[in-house]
Amino acid sequence: MSYIDGFAIAVPTANKQKFIDHANLGDSVFMELGATRILECWGDDVPDGKLTDFRKAVQAKDDETVVFSWIEWPDKPTRDAAFGKMKEWMEHPEKADPRMDPARNPMPFDGKRLIFGGFAPIVELES
Repeated sequence: MSYIDGFAIAVPTANKQKFIDHANLGDSVFMELGATRILECWGDDVPDGKLTDFRKAVQAKDDETVVFSWIEWPDKPTRDAAFGKMKEWMEHPEKADPRMDPARNPMPFDGKRLIFGGFAPIVELES
């Protein structure tokens, strides 16, 4: 069964195109490392909750939009191998793919407020 990495990010609304450009460049690396599908979704109906919500989760400010994203992998071993490659790049930046270089492809958001996790699907419905 597939494996999913999920992300929520607060992106300055004015940086929408910068985010799209950043994602198109960086996400291509994940595809080359074995991802089968990537979705980057710009929030347009993200309500405030009474106790918690997406905006609170990423500490979004009034001038920021929540982005909800996920990467689908064919399986967890493929995902783990890809993350191993990225860890190697972090430890040896001279070997890193240039698309992942923050100087060449800077994050147009505060990466400290990005939340993410890996998820094993337990129910999958398709049409």
